[in-house]
Parts: sequence; C-alpha cells; structure tokens
Amino acid sequence: MFELLITMVERLGIIVTIAFILTRFTFFRGMIYQDELNRKQQYIAILFFGFFGIIGTYTGLSLSTESLQFSRWTSDLSTDEAIANSRVIGVVLAGLLGGYKVGIGAGLIAGIHRFTLGGFTAFACGFATIIAGVLSSYFYRKNKHVKLRSAFIIAAFAEGIQMLVILLLARPFEQAWTLVNIIGIPMIIANGLGCALFLMIIKSVINEEEKAGAMQAQKTLRIADKTISHLKNGLHLHSAQAVCQIIHEELKAKAVSITNTTEILAHVGDGDDHHRAKMPIQTQITVDTIRQGKIIVATKEQIHCREAHCPLGAVIVAPLKQRGKTIGTLKFYFGSQKEITPVIMELITGLSALLSNQLEVAEADKAYQLAKEAEINALQAQISPHFLFNTLNTILSLVRINPDKARKLLVSLSHFLRQNLSATTQTKTTLEQELKHVKAYLAIESTRFSNKLTVSYKIEEEALQSLIPPLTLQPLVENAIKHGMKEKENDYNVSICIERVKDNVIVEVKDNGNGMTKERLKEIGTTPIESVTGSGVALYNVNRRLTFCYGDDSALKIISEENKGTEISFSIPYAEVQNSGPKN
Repeated sequence: MFELLITMVERLGIIVTIAFILTRFTFFRGMIYQDELNRKQQYIAILFFGFFGIIGTYTGLSLSTESLQFSRWTSDLSTDEAIANSRVIGVVLAGLLGGYKVGIGAGLIAGIHRFTLGGFTAFACGFATIIAGVLSSYFYRKNKHVKLRSAFIIAAFAEGIQMLVILLLARPFEQAWTLVNIIGIPMIIANGLGCALFLMIIKSVINEEEKAGAMQAQKTLRIADKTISHLKNGLHLHSAQAVCQIIHEELKAKAVSITNTTEILAHVGDGDDHHRAKMPIQTQITVDTIRQGKIIVATKEQIHCREAHCPLGAVIVAPLKQRGKTIGTLKFYFGSQKEITPVIMELITGLSALLSNQLEVAEADKAYQLAKEAEINALQAQISPHFLFNTLNTILSLVRINPDKARKLLVSLSHFLRQNLSATTQTKTTLEQELKHVKAYLAIESTRFSNKLTVSYKIEEEALQSLIPPLTLQPLVENAIKHGMKEKENDYNVSICIERVKDNVIVEVKDNGNGMTKERLKEIGTTPIESVTGSGVALYNVNRRLTFCYGDDSALKIISEENKGTEISFSIPYAEVQNSGPKN
C-alpha cells in the first residue's frame, strides 16, 4: 500500500507539468477568477478536463486482483484487473472551476472512456467519475474561489465515494473488496494531494504575474501622479526636464529624453553633456517614430548615432500624441537589448499613452478655462443698458427729494458693478459674496418698484462659506425680476433660501410671478432661448458652469406653472473655506 502511494505521488509530476502549461491559456485564467464562462469557454474546458481525466487514467497502475501484481502503465484490462489512477483530479477540478456543465461534461468524457477499457470495475469506475463531476460542481456554487484545503477534501471525498461505488456495483464482491483494501487509501490521499497541488501551482504562477502587473501599475500611477502637475501647462523645456527626471528615477534606465518634432527638449542620465536641450533631433529612429506614430526599438548599430558619446546599447522611442497627431517622442536608453524585457516594453507603452493623455487633458483644461472665461464675460454682457439707465434716472429723481436714499442707491450700484468686474479675475467666490451682490441688485430694484416688489430671505450663516462660481445666484434673481414680475401690478414676492442639508448646500429662488408654459420649461436652462426680452443665455450659462464644476447633480432644477410662479434651485457640495475672497 505504501509503495503504491509513493508511486502515485511520483506520477503527480505529470499533473505539475500540465498545471504549468495551463497557466499559459487565457481561458483557464478566466476559470480561476471569472464568475461565469461563456459557451465557447465551457466547451473548451469540458474537452480539456475530460482529456485530462483520460490522461489520469492512462498514467495509472493496473492491478490484477488474482496475482496482486501492478503493471506500470495501463492498457486493455482483463476481467480481474482494475486501475489505481488520478482520473478524478481532472473531473473534480472541472466542477470546482467551471460549474456543473463543465464538471458533468468532463465526468462523462472521462467516465465513458474508463468504461471502454474494461475490467470488472469498468461500470462502477465510469459511473463514479460522473458522480465526482456532479459533487465538485455543487461546491462550485458554494465557493467560487476554491481554497487548497477545500480542493484536497473534495477530491479525497470524491475518491472515497468511488471506492464505495466499487464495493456496491463491482462483481465479484471478493475482488472488489480486495481491490479497495489495496488501492483505497493511497488513491484517496494521492488524488487529494494532486488536486490541491494542481491549484497551488496555478494560483502561484498567476499570483506572481498579477503581483508583477500590480507593481508595474503602481509604478505607472506613481509616475502619473508626479508628472501631472508638470504637464498641466503643456510640453515645453521646463515640463519636459521635470518629467524626464521623474521617469529616470522610477525606471532606472541609462537615460531618458523627451523631444518635440524638431529638437531635444530634455535629457536626463548618461550622455546628458552631449544631448542638451534645444539641440536638433539627431537620429533617424526618432524621425521615424514621429512619422509613423508607433513605438520603435533599435540597437546602437541600427541607430547610427552621429554623437561620439551615444549613451546606449539599445533604445526605445515612443510617440507622444495630441488629438491623434504625434507632437514629440519619449526616449529610453538601455545598456543592452537584453535589458528590454516584455515588462519594460509594456510599461513604456503604458507611459507613452499616459503622458499623451495628460497632454490631452492639459489642452482640454486650457480650452475649458477659456470657455469658462467666455461664459463669465457673456454673463457680464447681460447687464442691460436699460437697467443702468433706469437706475441712474431713479437716483437723479431722488437726489433732491431724498438725498440719503439716493446715496444708498449709489452705494448699491457701485457694489453691483464692482462685483461684476471682479468676477473676471475669480474662478470661485463664496455664497456670502454672491448674496451681497444679489442684495445690492435687489436694493436697486426695490427702490424702483417700491410699491410692487417684496423680497424675503431665509439664510443659514453656516452655508455661506461654501464656494460657488461667480455670477451664479444674481442671474437667477434677475431672471425672476425681469420675467416673473412683467405682468404683475402689485404684491410680487421673491424669496431667497440658502441652507445646508447634510453635505450639500441648497440654494433656491422662488417667485409668485407669471410662471411659464410646459414647453418653455423643458427648454429653459438647457439651451439659449430666443425671446422678445432676451436670449435665455443667462440660465443656460449658469447651468453649464454648475455642471462643469460639480457634475450633473448640481444642475438647475426648475418648477413652474403659468400664472402661479417659478421656483429655481440647485445644490453644491458644502465646504467651509477660510480667506476665500475679499469682503466688501
């Protein structure tokens, strides 16, 4: 019995070899970590594990129950012979890793094959193989990520069931009993060990590769984190020098350089005395990379470097792109071509794409900043000349009859105009400053419509320190005055509410004015609207800037009904700031 166990364990070397080969196949990696296999993967897995079960049968030892002698390799069996084998390993792994379809399919292939070999246990062993597939499939449903201990127990249990089936079905019973006494324990132990060993090898190889991939990803992300601040203003001498320095420290290449389409922008590492910034591009490989837009690898001999102090035995030149066009190259110098491993190639490919994306983002951010400034200017341009004219006329009329009121109105107008001008130099301001701007505007309008307009406030002081794009609240209030009050003779009310709700600040402007139709409500804020009194660009711009800064959750929410008024609200993240802007 002990000699049989040693022999079977020795033959597990075949299992080890197959396990290592399996790690080369993508579909098998998917079986380890994928929740579900597609139909094609299932068919491949059934055929593979079924064939694996057949190999386990042929690599077994045939035993004659008459002579009690083992044959080293299995062939056609006589009526008194059976097989001590590792067939169950393939079937159990099929069920554990692929589920019931794969487990049963592999069990049928391996089991039917075993039946065709004959011997007095042919039917019993074939049937037990199918049972092993069903049993292991059950545990697939219970635990997708199989542990080594679980694999050992399940395979040993499946083999134990096979011994039981042999005793129940194989005849004559005396031969079955003799067979189980000799091969039972060795097969249970060997197949349990084989199944666990198989999984251990596969997981070890995959985990090592994943660890290497994780380290590579970590290095790439670290480079991305360090370089993004330098590339935010584009590719130039200073940013290229900083990026080369970072990559050289992380990648440990002989040298790293960056070029544009005509000259070297930076070079760090060996040969930096002979590859200075502003020098023209010297190698044809760089020109080819710019022209072809793909990574090129070459040895020193292939490069034909014109410099006597060329710091390389091999070089990789990767393109840097913007909007699909190559705008420069990223060059890596190595002592020899042997240093350029697949991992290095993968890393450089990733870095080329990453830096190109950062340059794209920098360009997009610049365009966004320009667009935002244009939107602010557009908002400023909406200060109606009629508003200024009417305000000045109101002040003139008050100068003689109520000088104090005229002076206060001038102060409000001054604050209103100054706030509009200051918005051109600010990207964010506090709600407190925005509210002061609104109060200055409403002070003017309340004087003009003293018997018609009433304004109420509900303000939480805590919420006023949150940041907001400038000229966000005032256009909403102006819209309420300009359009909501148009047909009202008196009792026109505008209420402004600013309050904190958990981690957000809710801003609401509500009026009891004319409201709007359902058709207009669908358009407002989403597109500039042509109308007699205006273009509708104010709400459109406010909505765009809110979503740019804070996402779609901060978009304007508008509720309106004809002749019953309008309510416009939005939310921004609450964030208390210190010294956020000048106080007026």
